[in-house]
Amino acid sequence: MRIIALRPVYFPVYAGFVLMRDQLTTIIDFIRYGASRFAGAGLSFGHSYDNALDEATQLVLHALHLPHDLSPAYGQARLLADEKAAVLTLFERRINERIPACYLTGEAWFAGLSFKSDPRALVPRSPIAELIEAGFEPWLGEREVHRVLDLCTGSGCIALAMAHYRPDWDVDGIDLSVTALALAEENRERFAVHNCRLLHSDLFAAVAGEVYDLIVSNPPYVTHAQTDALPAEYAHEPELGLRAGDDGLDLALKILRDAPAHLSDNGLLICEVGESEQALVALLPELPFAWFEFRVGQMGVFVIERDDLVHHHERIKALADAR
Repeated sequence: MRIIALRPVYFPVYAGFVLMRDQLTTIIDFIRYGASRFAGAGLSFGHSYDNALDEATQLVLHALHLPHDLSPAYGQARLLADEKAAVLTLFERRINERIPACYLTGEAWFAGLSFKSDPRALVPRSPIAELIEAGFEPWLGEREVHRVLDLCTGSGCIALAMAHYRPDWDVDGIDLSVTALALAEENRERFAVHNCRLLHSDLFAAVAGEVYDLIVSNPPYVTHAQTDALPAEYAHEPELGLRAGDDGLDLALKILRDAPAHLSDNGLLICEVGESEQALVALLPELPFAWFEFRVGQMGVFVIERDDLVHHHERIKALADAR
């Protein structure tokens, strides 16, 4: 698609466009205009922001170099000509190229922290952020936690958020993608955490013999059919982080199979499978999965004890080995 670069020297000369530009004057004007354009263009939301108004707000504030939580008192502030151009350029790129807003701003908020975000890894958006901020309570309770593993860490958001909020934990973050790990390393430097190790590995391959008290994972869990039908925004994300077989469980079953060997006696596995939850329950109805209820409802994240995984290991292994 054609990209319209809207800077003063490139503005089209026809009167209608100039009139529109002149009529938009304040921060609120541009947020309202952006939200209307986004809704009218049929954009897909879900990469950190789930609606047109929030995306327009963040793009406007980013273009103006203003904080994401700017007080509404500044809403009537008037924009200069070059500021208008910067905002409109982002709007046109969002519409014409269908780039997720977080990739345009280079920033995604997760668990109250600002992560660098770009197409090397999925935009951080897991509901596991809510669990991290809550300290995984009441599930951890009196358990002693010293070592924690984040499988399929991507941008490092889960691993680094855990390391940030729990400096007493030793956290490992693992991913198969070298480019995703490079982004995670940049985020590790961004937060200056020293209790997080980032490793290149195909699931548990690089941590043979290592044991953790808590394993957390947000692996790929989108089915082939769903991946093929995703809106254009998702084409900017690495498919490796999305596609996971006919039922979305290719990775999750391997994690369930191999996790007991890497969990301490009282260890827990927390894993996100999203809309593949029903398929997982249908495959393993005998497993006592506990499904988290988040502020917005159930979102396909389960917790299970190591003992339960050991007890049902034979059945889990048969299913995983068949993939």
